[in-house]
Amino acid sequence: ASTSTRTVADRHPSHQLISTKMLSVFSRRNLSCRSWEQIVRKLSSVPSTMKAAVVRETGDAHALGVESDFPSPEMKAGQVIVKNQYAGINFIDTYHRKGLYARDLPFVGGQEGGGTVAAVSDEAAAEGIKVGDRVAYSVLGTYCEYTAVPAAKLLPVPDSVPMDVAVSCVVQGLTAHYLTTSAHADLIKEGDWTLIHGVGGGTCQWAAQMAKLRGFKVIGTVSKGKAEVATRLGCDELIVLDEVPGASYEDYDSVDIVKRVMEVTDGEGVKCVIDGIGKSTVDISINSLAHRGIFVSFGNASGAVPAFPVLRLIGKSAYVTRPKLLDYITNREELVWRANEIFGWLSNGELSVSVDTTFPLDSAADGHLYLEAGRSKGKVLYEI
Repeated sequence: ASTSTRTVADRHPSHQLISTKMLSVFSRRNLSCRSWEQIVRKLSSVPSTMKAAVVRETGDAHALGVESDFPSPEMKAGQVIVKNQYAGINFIDTYHRKGLYARDLPFVGGQEGGGTVAAVSDEAAAEGIKVGDRVAYSVLGTYCEYTAVPAAKLLPVPDSVPMDVAVSCVVQGLTAHYLTTSAHADLIKEGDWTLIHGVGGGTCQWAAQMAKLRGFKVIGTVSKGKAEVATRLGCDELIVLDEVPGASYEDYDSVDIVKRVMEVTDGEGVKCVIDGIGKSTVDISINSLAHRGIFVSFGNASGAVPAFPVLRLIGKSAYVTRPKLLDYITNREELVWRANEIFGWLSNGELSVSVDTTFPLDSAADGHLYLEAGRSKGKVLYEI
């Protein structure tokens, strides 16, 4: 083989299986080393089919069917193909699966993943992305072996951060970041009180710690079964709740939360409520607000928040917002800023991440059942 052929093989040992016949053909064309690299990028080891957890009809957790011959994604201009090592399991995935948030059928579940780059488009290569890079990302369709990801969506994963932790950052970490930095519209200031529901679970474990890093005083609610996890988060006050009989999630009627919030805050209430629970906590959240406080409703773990008249907010001139992550990572600059701040906290030991449990992709339904039962005490992942 020519010198340029050997150079590419040395640089890209994963591509040494390119056939000798093809190499000899290309060698006769006297291609430059750069041309060789373009060929190598396109002749990736991505197979035509892959294993994936697919929803063909919306329904319960068993609507997630694991298929071994689902078509692998095609790489478009500006994209890379990521060979996934982990995929995150999030409540929003269950909303897609159930049809609460409509998706075109069939679809591959998930929107959070990470692994190594397996193939690179010319445009992505021009940005310095290489085969073998460790990356995490958020796009739809991650419960699978390979995902096509726009280069602008990639987050480089530092060697100091394990891949399971990095994947945990992408949806839950970024969500907690925008909830504690941006969604409250600066209506809460350093030294003010915030109420965060469900701090024993994934996203709000992050949010409680980030709120403290921002200088807020934190009241957290948590079930008895997760209280030990919550005590390590640095909350100024924990309200420990009974669990719903036969379940692992909080019984929000077991304690008068509003009364306790008013006791802790000397009757003022909190400037911000971060609420991913939904139906079971909407009244508690609104009634716990201080004057000109904001109710940030970001999830529906107990069911969707029912409609209520806006006049209900007049008593305290309160605010309400129903945000979503995509509106807080609208460009690469904002995405990288949030991710770099999170990875920095992790590297410095200022932020602790709990990976609760990992399911094999073949047990896709079990992962959703575990999350929906309220059993998680941290991040839940699929290992691909």
